[in-house]
Amino acid sequence: MDKILRLLGFRHATAGLVLVALLALYGAATLARPADRTRAAAGNVEAAVTAASLVCPWGGEDGRLSLLTQPKGGAGGSGRLDVVQTTDGKPVGSAAGPGTSWLKDVRRSKSASFTIRANGTLAAGLEAERTVHWDKGRDRGLAGTRCARPGTDLWFLGPGPAAAESIELYLTNIDAQPASVDITALSGEGPLDTVDGHGIPVDPYSTEIVRIGGSPEGLGEIVKTARDMALRVRAGTGRVAASVRVRIGGKEGIEWMPLSPAPATSLVVPGIPGGGGRRQLLIGVPGEQDARIRIQAMTSSGAFAPQGQDVIDAPAETVTPFDLDRALSGKPAAVRLVSDRPIVAGLNAQRGADVAFGTATEPLGAGGGMAADNRFASYLQLTAPAAAATVRVTTVDAQGAGTPRDVQVPAGRTVEVQLAAPRPGAPGYGLMVVPRPGSGPVHAARTLSTGKGGGVLFTIMPIGPALTTVSLPPVGDSQTTLIP
Repeated sequence: MDKILRLLGFRHATAGLVLVALLALYGAATLARPADRTRAAAGNVEAAVTAASLVCPWGGEDGRLSLLTQPKGGAGGSGRLDVVQTTDGKPVGSAAGPGTSWLKDVRRSKSASFTIRANGTLAAGLEAERTVHWDKGRDRGLAGTRCARPGTDLWFLGPGPAAAESIELYLTNIDAQPASVDITALSGEGPLDTVDGHGIPVDPYSTEIVRIGGSPEGLGEIVKTARDMALRVRAGTGRVAASVRVRIGGKEGIEWMPLSPAPATSLVVPGIPGGGGRRQLLIGVPGEQDARIRIQAMTSSGAFAPQGQDVIDAPAETVTPFDLDRALSGKPAAVRLVSDRPIVAGLNAQRGADVAFGTATEPLGAGGGMAADNRFASYLQLTAPAAAATVRVTTVDAQGAGTPRDVQVPAGRTVEVQLAAPRPGAPGYGLMVVPRPGSGPVHAARTLSTGKGGGVLFTIMPIGPALTTVSLPPVGDSQTTLIP
């Protein structure tokens, strides 16, 4: 018995010594790294983006693919950027370095999408666009869309099948594992409840094209009567990049719906173009309770309530249209919405022989925002809803940046400036928009147009904040890393 007790005592003593040694090491490490405790207590840590992936949908017609990289990327060496066909990985091109613009005109590609992958200094703030200009035929028009980042919960607002010849949803999976997608929608009459549109499989490195209102996957027959629509795309497994292509019909061409931010109680829709034609705001209320919304228009003259109607009531689970034509009187503008319920918002605009769509945007951050393809007559709209701002505007081509220009934006107003290429003869150029220190929140959009009078063709590109950093959760020292 004495031997057994001595053996147990030895074992406990040994375990105790090991524990003391581990605690001593933990304490020494903690004292050696006091900054780690400070960071953990301060909250999330901002880290530079060192890898990025974008997907550019392709509708089969001729078009241009444009890229723009920021002049200062994140950590991670010199970096690399490649453009490939999604399905087979066939190379299409690559960018030369930070702070340059790259473009390629693609002739009737059979690929339904292109994938852009970047790392190192070329990843932070990477922006890409796909644009199309057809000057004749049934698809005559100017159309563009921002190349999309993969996600799991995505919103689009625009016309429904009753107001368009066809609507196609492009779902692209650029990962090695399969994805499964559910589609739901709201209309002016309420939610489009149906068992269709659920569990759509998207294989790795592939693009599925879903015809909204033209197939069971595209919500079936129930969606055909919708004139206005809020479309929600959710990935149950995996993730997808999504884009929505609309053929309007009646020789009004094609256009792409921009991706909308997640539902929120405060939104700004920038980039409402000047000139004649219809300007219609679309407001979607995803929740089960009605929303009471205050609306304020902001032009170069100041902020005001459209048509003296500063508050509207929008029914739950519906899309409510709101006409802006008379209130804006052809002036470039933005609209601010403040609601007691989370909402989504978009814009339908008609001008000359073409249509374009806009959406709410998040304010530009310290890294600013970018538009990759500028040509024809190119205009930038800047709106400062709360406080005055100074914005630095720089155009960039394949040879580098031009001379920066500072633009003053008074509080509660929208300022429009015409852009110019950094060097004569450039076939296209990029745009960098960066708020200066001390500026209030700024929302931005860019409009391209060509033609005159009834033959004007145009497209709107909402400009969101460049993704230059990501927020990482705090990590601190803990005894649980040493003791199970």
